[in-house]
Amino acid sequence: MGSGTWDLDESPAVPPSHVAEAWEAQQPYDPPMAQAKPGSKVIETVEPVGTRVLIRKDEDRKVTKVGIHLPDKMEIPTLTGRVVAVSRQVERDEDYPVRQYDKVLFNPRHAVPVDFEGDNRLFVVPIEDVVAVFRRNAAE
Repeated sequence: MGSGTWDLDESPAVPPSHVAEAWEAQQPYDPPMAQAKPGSKVIETVEPVGTRVLIRKDEDRKVTKVGIHLPDKMEIPTLTGRVVAVSRQVERDEDYPVRQYDKVLFNPRHAVPVDFEGDNRLFVVPIEDVVAVFRRNAAE
């Protein structure tokens, strides 16, 4: 049993004092390392886990390619976006050519919206639903 951990297989009959105090007070246990120092700014991040990526969906278009302006209630749904974050599992797997900041085409069927920003354009998407990556090659 290492310091700062509590292994259930090697657990003593009595839990560590800080866990016991939280239990008795019926308060959720908040580990000391998760507490922010007073006056410091807390930065909240979203990190996808498993075989998923975090995508910021592009704005829906209100003008067609030929220049026709659509009414406010009508939009052309966009299935493209930029990869904001990649899970470690996807990052290590060479079969997935997706990297941070890539522009991708994705199927939104299994995308999970992340209520992180007011406009809610962030989605956690399974890597299997990323169907294409846009690349630019320099002309020779």
